[in-house]
Amino acid sequence: MEGRSQVADGDCYEPTRSRPLDLGAIAVSGVLASGLLGATTNAVNGRVSPLYFVTILGWHDVADVWRASIAQGAFEGLLFGVFFSLVFTTAAGIITGAACPFGFGLKHLLGILTGAYVCWALGGLAGVGLAALSPDFYRRAFIGVPGQHGPMLRYAWVGGSIWGAELGGLVSVILGLVVLRANWRRTVRWTKELI
Repeated sequence: MEGRSQVADGDCYEPTRSRPLDLGAIAVSGVLASGLLGATTNAVNGRVSPLYFVTILGWHDVADVWRASIAQGAFEGLLFGVFFSLVFTTAAGIITGAACPFGFGLKHLLGILTGAYVCWALGGLAGVGLAALSPDFYRRAFIGVPGQHGPMLRYAWVGGSIWGAELGGLVSVILGLVVLRANWRRTVRWTKELI
């Protein structure tokens, strides 16, 4: 068992062994997770304010805006996922010397996904807060905002939550990499103490 360590959560790591297939699986998982994020958040957003999608994307002739918003979210999520996954997987490979096990990387990807969902919600709340604080400013600053208060707040939720998910996704990847590096260093140090 030289070069191997049993860590607290039961995963067995070999910090010196290259794992290119694991890194590839992490990259694919990151893209798919981003697509899931886009689809699920737009499933909510499409119900909250279909008007947002009709106005911003020009979907005046779309019969089922809710289903189209889910497809749009999945598509954009996959596109963002390619970029974010490339950044995450490349950095994880560099940090771990290409020895990142799939389970270790996936655990950190799930943390990033959770962070992106939290940022989506915070962005939505920020949009609603801004619209409630100053409706006149909100209507002048953003395109196609409805005149009535209720539809305006729903519109603000969708716009804010989308920005929250996109910017929060980037922040979550960066923070996730910081946590991954710290956890990897701790794992390697613990392994060396065992050997």
